[in-house]
Amino acid sequence: MIHESSASSRCAAGPKIAAIGGGTGLSTMLRGLKKYTDRLTAIVTVADDGGGSGVLRREMGILPPGDVRQCMQALANTEPVMEQLLGYRFPEGQLKGQSFGNLLLAALNGMAGSFEEAVAMMGQVLAISGRVLPVTNADVQLEAVFENGARVVGESHIFNAKKQQDCRIHHVSLVPEHPKALPDALRAISEADLILLGPGSLYTSVIPNLLVDGVADTIRASHAQKFYICNIMTQDGETEGYTAADHLEALQRHGREGIVDLCLANNAPIPRELAARYSEEDAELLRVDRERIAELGIALAEYPLLSAQGGYARHDPELLARAVMELYRERTVRIYRGTQQYITEEQEWK
Repeated sequence: MIHESSASSRCAAGPKIAAIGGGTGLSTMLRGLKKYTDRLTAIVTVADDGGGSGVLRREMGILPPGDVRQCMQALANTEPVMEQLLGYRFPEGQLKGQSFGNLLLAALNGMAGSFEEAVAMMGQVLAISGRVLPVTNADVQLEAVFENGARVVGESHIFNAKKQQDCRIHHVSLVPEHPKALPDALRAISEADLILLGPGSLYTSVIPNLLVDGVADTIRASHAQKFYICNIMTQDGETEGYTAADHLEALQRHGREGIVDLCLANNAPIPRELAARYSEEDAELLRVDRERIAELGIALAEYPLLSAQGGYARHDPELLARAVMELYRERTVRIYRGTQQYITEEQEWK
């Protein structure tokens, strides 16, 4: 049994991790990672314009709080009742569908000088492990351009537009283009030992972060290990028919080569009943095409990462965090040994 002091020491000695994305996928991973390090920074997209976040964005003029709130919940060190309270959604009335956590963040935004400050205040209230940062303070919209040339503005409109166009997304961009990144976000990326992209919706949660000025450049320039965490399933209305290599090519198309050096994918099957239900929604287990990934110059690691609880095929937080940390340690030792060997050989040559 690990005593509390031992556990906290282990976390304090953990690597500096910058986890970049948004939505349920990122928050799921954070739940597992916070057990290994408290030097953890979640960098979160602010392009969402649907649901409760969209309502608050339109009516109060604040950045969408939903993805940030989910990450806060995942990293919070509070009583279970508080976590349930943050995720509570009002069932009726004018607040129907709105979460208490979103409203709390909106209230803090009214008290603070900026959304960034509001997020920091909420982090203090919840005593979170690590930090959560919006990738930018700019008010941005997401635009998708399809392979047939059609385009649509607004993250919440992409699903229906893709169904209507019946072709793949060619690329996404931000409106206005090149918003300034939060300086703390760039600093967290540049100082990280490990940079994680995903899991999460490829075009609406992960890639929008790469379009913020400075983010992709800082990732590529970093000497940190850079992992992309593949989704378990393809996503209806976004990545139907995509393989793991298709995801990686999209990342490279938006962030250029060097954005990722390892792809972590699930290799556990999903129950037949669950697969059948997903197939009705035009989604399937993500296929890992090993040869194409190798041709991209990206390493591949496959682990059983599946949690099929609650009727969904999602990552198990503990299995995912364990796999990430195991890969990080193995590759760190390999890099260290390689460096030592190089130094020794150079000394002998001299």
